[in-house]
Amino acid sequence: MPKTLTVHQDGKARYEIVLDTSFDGLEDQMKKLETGGRRICIVTDSTVAKLYLDQVKKILEQCCREVMAFVFPAGEESKNLETVQKLYEALIQARFDRKDWLVALGGGVVGDLCGYGAATYLRGISFIQIPTTLLAQVDSSIGGKTGVDFASYKNMVGAFHMPRLVYTNVSTLLTLSREQYSSGMGEVIKHGLIQDKAYYEWLIQNKDAIDGRDLNVCMEMIAKSDEIKRQVVEEDPTEQGKRALLNFGHTLGHALEKQLSFSMLHGHCVGLGCLGAVKISILRGYLGQDCLNSLENLMESFHMPVSVTGISADKVVEDTKSDKKMDGNAIRFILLDAVGNAFIDRRVTEEEMRAGLCQVLQ
Repeated sequence: MPKTLTVHQDGKARYEIVLDTSFDGLEDQMKKLETGGRRICIVTDSTVAKLYLDQVKKILEQCCREVMAFVFPAGEESKNLETVQKLYEALIQARFDRKDWLVALGGGVVGDLCGYGAATYLRGISFIQIPTTLLAQVDSSIGGKTGVDFASYKNMVGAFHMPRLVYTNVSTLLTLSREQYSSGMGEVIKHGLIQDKAYYEWLIQNKDAIDGRDLNVCMEMIAKSDEIKRQVVEEDPTEQGKRALLNFGHTLGHALEKQLSFSMLHGHCVGLGCLGAVKISILRGYLGQDCLNSLENLMESFHMPVSVTGISADKVVEDTKSDKKMDGNAIRFILLDAVGNAFIDRRVTEEEMRAGLCQVLQ
């Protein structure tokens, strides 16, 4: 059975997150949005296009006036202003107006780039998210954070722009590589660590079924992660306070991504960043060593890396200073004082970050 979560803003329903095991319900969801007389541009990458573009295009053609597609080369290296410019050109040449729609079909790169295009084309047009990776289904498709990388700085250019719908077909998980699937688990595990100890323990108890991609278990897992993110986003839609907790593991994770020239997947870098943050929390006396051991074991059960070689801790720490989560000269670092309870700390020192990185750098 499909599951539906409603995201509110300013006390009003803003959009729905629909979880299903196929694309069969997409047409009805689009008709609710009254897209009948509008044009739609599906934004996707070269990998996802081969798998799902034709199927989704046929469905959308039943609920709008015209459907076109913008396909760009898959990979983080395409997540930049040059690709956005090409999207603008395609939309201008097709005479898209403010009442036409974009559809993000793909993973986090597609969703972030399409969302930023929607936020800025003609000062903002409507878009929906159809996430096809685990990471996008539990994280990047929800909450309206959009953006692209600038030079070697991740997500440095962006805007908050809420989707009108998030439609998740969990069966798309079956076509993911093991690496892409395990990358998504970095964000899943993060949700339990920051806000829900029972959920974290559920992940441990169900790790075999999750690793085996049992769709019923995956549906439950995605729904719980989406619920956690929904709660945080509703309380703080533009990241002025509590939403920053979702950045647990990201300060060190983003810096590691940059040092690795984006050769390691985002969720894996986030996982390493979580290990570093847990280590700092242990050194502060908030957590015991058993928490770190548990996290390492859980990550390894999902084929996630727990260490990386050939990187300088000093260079990683230096890169944290250009992180967009800086607050003046201080980093809004996220720590845990217990599993399921995260907090913002602006007093984490460079020495503490190096000590945390010692956990993952070899």
